[in-house]
Parts: sequence; C-alpha cells; structure tokens
Amino acid sequence: MVAHSTVEEQDTTPSPSSSSSSSPSRPRDTSTLLSTPHSEDHHATSPPPSSSSSVSQSHSQHPSNQCVASPIPVPDHQPPLPLLDPVPTHFPLFPCKADFLLITRTASMLERSGFYWGPLGVEEAHSRLKDVATGTFLIRDSRQKDVFFTLSYRAASGPVSVRIIYKGQRFSLAGSEHSFPCLFLLLEHYMNSSKKSLTVPYRKQRPTLQELCRKQVVESCGGEVERVARVPVNPVLKHFLLEFPYRI
Repeated sequence: MVAHSTVEEQDTTPSPSSSSSSSPSRPRDTSTLLSTPHSEDHHATSPPPSSSSSVSQSHSQHPSNQCVASPIPVPDHQPPLPLLDPVPTHFPLFPCKADFLLITRTASMLERSGFYWGPLGVEEAHSRLKDVATGTFLIRDSRQKDVFFTLSYRAASGPVSVRIIYKGQRFSLAGSEHSFPCLFLLLEHYMNSSKKSLTVPYRKQRPTLQELCRKQVVESCGGEVERVARVPVNPVLKHFLLEFPYRI
C-alpha cells in the first residue's frame, strides 16, 4: 500500500503543435496516491509493446465479457479483398494473446462500470471534478500512444490526472511500485487504503436498481470474484453478476 505519497498536479493540455505531447506544466504539491510526481501526458515509464498482430479470439479462462470477432464470409465467385493498412489508433498493438484478452475484458467492464468516460479531454475531466467531493474519480482514455487509460480524481488541492500503466499483464499508477492483475482491484486498493485517496466514482448517470442489487451481492461475497461466480442463480443472472463483480 502507498501510505505516504505526493504528486505534482500538472497541466496536461496538449500544445497546438502536437496532439500527443503536452505543454510545460506547473507543479503544485498535493497529497495523493503516488510516491513520484507524474502526469498523464508525459512520456510513459513503460516502453510501448512490440508491433505485432492483435489477436481477435476469445479464451476459455473468461466465460463472460468476451469480444469475439467473427469474420465475414466471402462468396466463392468473388476474389478475396486486398489487405488494407491498419486503421490509425492511439492504442498500441498487442504483443500476445494474454494482453489482448485482459485489455478487452477490462474495456468491456469499464463500459458497464458507469464511471468510464472514454475519450474525455484532461481539461473537461478536471472541470467536471472541480466542485465534487475530495476523492471522487473517473477513468478516461489516455492520449498517449503507449498508455490505455488515465485516472482523473479530485485531490485535496484540486483535480489531478495520473496515467495507468499496463505492463506484464498488471496495472499500476505512474510512479507507484504497487501493481495489480486487474484495474478494478487497483481502484479498490486506493478506495480502501488508510488515506482514502479515492472515495466514490464520478458516474455518467445514477446506477440502476439492478446495478445496486449486483453491488450488494458482490459486497456479501466479500468482493471475491470466485464467490460471486458460485452464487446459485440462473445463467442469465450469473452472467449479469460477472459483467462487473466489483465493489465500486
């Protein structure tokens, strides 16, 4: 756990000359999650994954929330379409199947979490968090090519954004030595830490009654995904429980 840590809040608004670089930042000390100051748009601490083809198949380890890309059949009388160049994206290519499965599942769960804001800019994220309670947080897309997600939250001195580093099938906050096999376990760690750096998610809309019931079931299982998977309910309800089996 990170018990004593500081971070410098930085202005991460990209400069007009480049969409992937940030202008010089203005440091401001604040008590937050990290032991080393970092900001979303600085060069990441982990190198970008090597370029290789993304895998588009599901895996038997994860029975729910799979993204399976089914190929479109080509009639016999038509010649095969020529190969096209990859579609430009800020996301890195996956070096292995395990990375693809984990990030795909994480993205699927984020879509169901209610506090994932997609390609939200740093200025708008900080504007939304300006007048909320300390510890309120959201997850959004990072603008860096070698980083998938960014955590934005309301610190005691104001909104702060921190890159979420993915390396070796583990997630960590930039500058922190603590890593987790799941992004949501990372969030739960800082929500349950003694400093309560994170408190409540900043959602797009209020959770539904079904989502509140699911959270209660997860709470009764102690937040253990394995116990949630053993809840004696029909397959439809079990699939709903496993879509987001976390206490957030």
